[in-house]
Amino acid sequence: MKNQPTFSRRRLLQVSAAGIVSVGAMPRLAGATPYDEPFTWISPRGTIEVLDDYAFWIGKKMGYFDGLNIEMQPGPSDGTATVKFVDVGQADMGYPSPGVFAFGLQNGMDLTSVFHMGALDTFGIAFRKGEGSNDLKDLEGKTILLGSAAWQSIVDPMLKAQGVDVTKVKYVEAGWPTWGTALAAGQGDAALSWEGLRAEWIATGLDFEYWLGVQNSPLPANTFVVRSSDIEDPDRAAFLEKYLRGWAMGMEFTQHNPRAAVQAVFDEFPDLAANLTPELATTSILQQFNVNRGDMENREGWGFHDMESWKTFFSLIAEIDGTDLIDADKVLTNRFVGPANDFDHDKVKADADAAELSEGLAAVDIEAIRANLFAQAI
Repeated sequence: MKNQPTFSRRRLLQVSAAGIVSVGAMPRLAGATPYDEPFTWISPRGTIEVLDDYAFWIGKKMGYFDGLNIEMQPGPSDGTATVKFVDVGQADMGYPSPGVFAFGLQNGMDLTSVFHMGALDTFGIAFRKGEGSNDLKDLEGKTILLGSAAWQSIVDPMLKAQGVDVTKVKYVEAGWPTWGTALAAGQGDAALSWEGLRAEWIATGLDFEYWLGVQNSPLPANTFVVRSSDIEDPDRAAFLEKYLRGWAMGMEFTQHNPRAAVQAVFDEFPDLAANLTPELATTSILQQFNVNRGDMENREGWGFHDMESWKTFFSLIAEIDGTDLIDADKVLTNRFVGPANDFDHDKVKADADAAELSEGLAAVDIEAIRANLFAQAI
């Protein structure tokens, strides 16, 4: 298993300023052949040196992916690259927001979501302190800052679900990773944010107040997508079952010991550890875990898609864009949920209970963090 900062195993794609992928000399990969090169997962953020993918890093540390030839890649910071790279065969699995997933489907990309990580809406709206509102209709006539223009596909349905006339909202692309700094500097009225990022922004001195989707939105969040042809190929489907099982085991481990998940990320990325306190890092992962776990009483395991939530989202996208309604039943599948959750749960709990922590992480008061998880909410 490798963790490389640049793409090297296949042809390089360029994402232009207009968001168009141009392909190099090699032809598009046809799916339906065994994965004979490292299986590549691509981040939607342009970086993997974040806490967001904690389930992978704890799974890697504990050997839950052993025997699989896999890579984690940051990709370019273009907001739609995560689906474009999968579509043309530059990566094998992407992690798009629902809006970027819908963008891919509307543009003829034959993609299927196989594992829903974001059971609740991770996205929210950040405001300077004292300037926020519980009624998002107050954003009409205002400016929302984004890290990438592609993120409008995230915000529009979230706002529309709250009764906002999205044609009256202005968006400004303030750049990655500077859009939060731009909000603090007064360059807009609000900014897109998400769970986990709230804690990381505090570490950089950005202290905002938030309308939180995890508390108020009926919509889903990011999901794992592959080429549709891959799930119909027996060898690739079998690989996906094993790979997704590693992620599910990482999630289960984190449920029992979130501080050990922080430890795994810190071990992988010492520079990140140097810039985050154990308390803020644990807060970030607990914020994200709350989203990823969702209402587990009504889910059939890690990765389960709530079809009604997705149907609501696709309906909103069709209204906003004036496009045909995407059929959720054709682009989402729960067929991998059972195999992904078929592991020794007692062993994973034992692994979590026995995990060693640094002195700083061992001192973190988990219950105090849980009690104040939504302290920044309006």
